[in-house]
Amino acid sequence: MLKLEIDGREVEVQHGATVMDAATKLGIYVPHFCYHRKLSIAANCRMCLVEVEKAPKPLPACATPVTDGMKVKTSSAVAKGAQNSVMEFLLINHPLDCPICDQGGECQLQDLAVGYGGSASRYGEEKRFVMAKDIGPLVAAEEMSRCIQCTRCVRFGQEVAGVMELGMVGRGEHSEIVAFVGKSVDSELSGNMIDLCPVGALTSKPFRYSARTWELSRRKSVSPHDGLGSNLVVQVKQNRVMRVLPLENEAINECWLSDKDRFSYEGLNADDRLTVPMVRKDGRWREADWQEALEFAARGLKDFGVLASPHATLEELFLAGQLGAAPGNAADFRLRHSDFSADGRRAGIPWLGMPVTELGRLDRVLVVGSFLRKDHPLLAHRLRQAAKRGTQVHMLHSVDEDWLMPLRSRKVVAPSDLLAALPGFAEALKGAKNGAILLGNFAQQHPQAAQLHAAAQALAQETGTKLGFLGEAANSVGGYVAGLPAGGGLEAALGKQALLLLNVEPHLDCANPQAAMAAVRGARFTVNLSAYRSEVGDVLLPVTPFTETPGTFISTEGRVQGFHATVRPLGESRPAWKVLRVLGTMLGLPGFDYETVEEVRAACLGGKEVAAMLSNAIDPAGAAAGLPAAPGFQRIANVPIYFADPLVRRSLPLQKTRDARPPRAWMNARMLQSLGATDGSLVLVRQGEGEAGLVAALDDKLPENCVRIAAAHPSTAALGPMFGPITVETITAQRVA
Repeated sequence: MLKLEIDGREVEVQHGATVMDAATKLGIYVPHFCYHRKLSIAANCRMCLVEVEKAPKPLPACATPVTDGMKVKTSSAVAKGAQNSVMEFLLINHPLDCPICDQGGECQLQDLAVGYGGSASRYGEEKRFVMAKDIGPLVAAEEMSRCIQCTRCVRFGQEVAGVMELGMVGRGEHSEIVAFVGKSVDSELSGNMIDLCPVGALTSKPFRYSARTWELSRRKSVSPHDGLGSNLVVQVKQNRVMRVLPLENEAINECWLSDKDRFSYEGLNADDRLTVPMVRKDGRWREADWQEALEFAARGLKDFGVLASPHATLEELFLAGQLGAAPGNAADFRLRHSDFSADGRRAGIPWLGMPVTELGRLDRVLVVGSFLRKDHPLLAHRLRQAAKRGTQVHMLHSVDEDWLMPLRSRKVVAPSDLLAALPGFAEALKGAKNGAILLGNFAQQHPQAAQLHAAAQALAQETGTKLGFLGEAANSVGGYVAGLPAGGGLEAALGKQALLLLNVEPHLDCANPQAAMAAVRGARFTVNLSAYRSEVGDVLLPVTPFTETPGTFISTEGRVQGFHATVRPLGESRPAWKVLRVLGTMLGLPGFDYETVEEVRAACLGGKEVAAMLSNAIDPAGAAAGLPAAPGFQRIANVPIYFADPLVRRSLPLQKTRDARPPRAWMNARMLQSLGATDGSLVLVRQGEGEAGLVAALDDKLPENCVRIAAAHPSTAALGPMFGPITVETITAQRVA
């Protein structure tokens, strides 16, 4: 340990620490712009200049290593003079347009200018002007004249997002931050650049000019999307969500948010938002009051199946499970799963197998069947940082995606060969001091999911590593805690003559949209609890999204996180837990007399610790036959990041991104040649009873006889299961732009 003195106070720090680290430990604030504790040191703003004893001139606190016995003054006349001079230089070319700047009121430059800037400028020459730049639909770079070249955004791309999308060109006063020629900012973490920018150069394009920061109320919440459970600050004006920002929590999302978590709020008030109950009579929809709609729903619900979204709250899933557990009923939330042979053979609820923070301390990790960056952006970030520190990351998948991290090995095989390839990683994992095997969404949705689980367990036992599951949705763990599946699960639910849908769009949210829609069309009666209008069902009951209801999510690490409503329900919509409670009562079922959401949560948890319910152990006997290799072509299906649930599908800014482009039929060059097609040709894909016309695209890293076609998209919703045989034929040789 090194001892030093800052402003007359002694402190001890580790070797290698900087003066900024030592000052932070003492709670002494040193002004800065380019420094950020999660990024590398650039030392280019010079705002953190401090006086160091025996040094000939002020030194930057962020880049000055501590030495034993060092004496530092952060607010002496010398330090203040240096800091004031730097501020004067920074303001020389700044447009000083605070009254119209979106950053006004929360701007680091604005705040520090009060303490370190002059009352008037000595600079009388013309200020520089930097042209606006269009870098995509999420991040606005319209006022780059405000930029002070701190390079936080550049370093974030390289060091956190894993891809350099911005850089600096020019020198001196001609320096400016730009994207690569003809490119936009497309990282799934790009919105964090907005938070990092200490001035108003990079702002939120969807939020731009819609509110001032002091007009907004701030409420804590939890993300309803992937299994991480990122902590949010939801900012509200006049009962409307205006912006979502990260709530810092080092144990979960650190200080970051994925773009899905940040911008999905734009779908809360979509044009098709359902605000009044609707009933279908004589083939036509008409509005109804709640009493009429509920009575109509209760009359039709006899011996019914419940399909519940894994993005629903714990309380909603618990009540859905109670309905499904009634005699003659069934319920499930694992809508994209296709193998349920592990039911009854698991020792507990599948989970990550470790705290989220442990991912960064692994020395070897095998990720099986995961579109990692898009399915779990912030878990991918943690593994990326670990890989940079030396963790050996291995990939087993059916797609050779760029995870933007160094991989020690990768194996890309057809979906039917995934199980056979798993034991081949034994040598790579042996000798790990702290290793893990992680099963991703693709592996959990696989027709041989139970066999993959058992094989991964055997490999983990052989190599002395942990076994974990990367949870697909906000309540992939919570659904099991809530008592689902019930009454025979998904297959039994789809076979019922009546259906109740909870925030589910069957043609987009199910593993086999053909089978799901056939069940809906074949059902005698369907009740649809949804936040959005739909043609599916006989009665539509408007329920609220996560911002308008209290509830609980249980993350993939088993962390229970409750949250409150941030705005009042829109129109006549009601929290789904209340609607389910009333339906249960009207159906004459016991145990639905709850008055508060806290009572529902207490009944669900029953005083048990969630941690005691978690286990990744499985009895290896009795797995399903799975996916045998078959002649012809196999489908590889991913769920696009911005089509994973009803809310993100309706966020217009997210739908303008590169990741939201219509799916293509990706295949390697040999397969294209065998079809007489080229990159850009139109092809007809058939699967089961459905077909889809798609544009062919080249991906030479795909396995032989495999076609990658995304699910959960309207253009592919007519196709069958996410795995299995398909046929492909060329429609025309005409190239499509």
